[in-house]
Amino acid sequence: MLWLWLKALHIIFMVCWFAGLFYLPRIFVNYAAAENPETKATLAQMAHRLYRFITPFMFILAALGIGLLILNPALLQAKWLWLKLAGMAFLVVYHFQCGRYVKAMLDSRDDHGHVFYRFFNEVPVLFLFGMVLLAVFKPF
Repeated sequence: MLWLWLKALHIIFMVCWFAGLFYLPRIFVNYAAAENPETKATLAQMAHRLYRFITPFMFILAALGIGLLILNPALLQAKWLWLKLAGMAFLVVYHFQCGRYVKAMLDSRDDHGHVFYRFFNEVPVLFLFGMVLLAVFKPF
């Protein structure tokens, strides 16, 4: 029963974290496209608050994943899981890169254009597809 609760919470926090990872770069797009300094300042504050809100979700998600592995260490023999963990590691780096962009925006020193952020915004979508497919189909 504990396994099912951990798995359910793992999925819930994954959804919460990804919602933030999808929305945060959309704020970046709007920030980069804005010309009014007041609008930019408001968007930078929105990005900052959202980043602070979703960061704990990432840590809780990781802790739940570790808990699942402790309860079922045989999973570590599965190649699909290692690919999923690599995807998670990449997304953690992506998350912290978002934090660097937020800091640059708060300091009014971000110089990326909206096109850059439109492409940057697609990264978590691609990883979500790959990681969910790995978890469901468990290839290899």
